Amino acid sequence: MKPQYFTAILFATALYWMYLLYAPFLLLITIAALLAISTANIQDYFENVFKNKLFAAALSSLLLAILFFAPLGYFLATLTIKLNSVEPEVLQKMQVYITSMVANPPEYLLFLKPYLNDAMQEFDTRLLTSSALSSAAKVGAFSAGFLKNAFLIIIFYFFAQYNGSAIIAFIKRIVQMSVDESTLMVKELSAVMGVVFYSIIATAMFEGMLFGLAISYLGYNGILFGVMYGFASLIPVIGGIIMWLPFMLYELSFGNTQEAIFIALYSVVVISIVADTFVKPLIIKEINNRVLQNNQTQMNELVIFFAIIAGLTTFGFWGMILGPAITAFFLTILKLFEDRSKELEMRNIN
Repeated sequence: MKPQYFTAILFATALYWMYLLYAPFLLLITIAALLAISTANIQDYFENVFKNKLFAAALSSLLLAILFFAPLGYFLATLTIKLNSVEPEVLQKMQVYITSMVANPPEYLLFLKPYLNDAMQEFDTRLLTSSALSSAAKVGAFSAGFLKNAFLIIIFYFFAQYNGSAIIAFIKRIVQMSVDESTLMVKELSAVMGVVFYSIIATAMFEGMLFGLAISYLGYNGILFGVMYGFASLIPVIGGIIMWLPFMLYELSFGNTQEAIFIALYSVVVISIVADTFVKPLIIKEINNRVLQNNQTQMNELVIFFAIIAGLTTFGFWGMILGPAITAFFLTILKLFEDRSKELEMRNIN
C-alpha cells in the first residue's frame, strides 16, 4: 500500500470519529464561528485598542452576550416564570370566558361568529388547562436548553475570536486555493455576515423599542414585550401580528375599544408599514454601505433581507445566521469562478 493511501485512510478514520465525538455540538460551533466572522471587525478594534488578544476576545464575548443573548434569556426566563405562576383557576375562568364569548360575541365581533363556531367544534375547551400546563413545562424545558446552548455558543465564540487568525491561516495552508482566493473568500464572508448580524441587532432593537414604548404607555411591561416583538419581527409576514393581535383582543375583551384600536393602528401603520417596510431596508442599506465600504463587492440589501427570511423559514431561529452565510458563501464561490474565467480569457488573448 502506498503511503499516501494509508495516510488518507487514517485521515478518513480520524474524521469519522471526530464527527461522532462532536456531532452534538456541530450546529453550536457553526453558529459561534459565523458570529465570530460577523464581528471580526469588533475583535480587530479591541485588539488595536487594548493590544491584548485574550482581553479583546473576552470583551467581544461579553458584548455578544449582553446585546444578543441577554435579551433572549430575559424573555425566556420571564415567560417561564409567568407561565408557571398561572393558577389553574385562572385557566378555568378563561375556558368559561371563551365559551361564553363564542356563544354570544359582542356586536363588533358578530361577523366572526360563524368562523368561531367552526373553530370551537375542533377545539375542546376542557383541554385548555392541561394544554396550558403542558405548554408551560415545554417552554421551561426549551428555556433551559436555550440558555445552555447560548452559554456554549459564547464559549465557542470566545475561542473562535481568540484563535481565529491562527485557524484561518491553517485553513489557507491546507485548502487547494491560492492565497488571494482564500483571502477573498474570508473577506467576502466576513463582510456580508457582519452586515447580517448588525442588521438583525439594529432592526430588532428599533422595532422592539417602538412596540415597547407603545405597550408601556398602556401599562404593560415594555421591556419584556419589546424584546419579544423585536425577535418576533424576524419571522416573515406574521412576526408582528402574533405580538399585537393578542393585545388587541385582550383589550377588546375588557371593552377597551380605544386601546385596542390604538394597538392595531400603531402596530400596522408605524411599525409594519413605516418601520418594517421603509426604515428597515434603509437600515440594512446603511449598514451594508458602512461595513462593505472597502470591499470589492457589495451584496444587495434585498438579497440579504431575503436570505434572512429563507434561513428563518428553513432552519428556524438560527436560520437568520445560517441563511445569509450560505448565500454569501455561494456568491463568493461564483465570484471566484468568474475571476478564474477572466484569467483564462486573458491568457487566451495573450
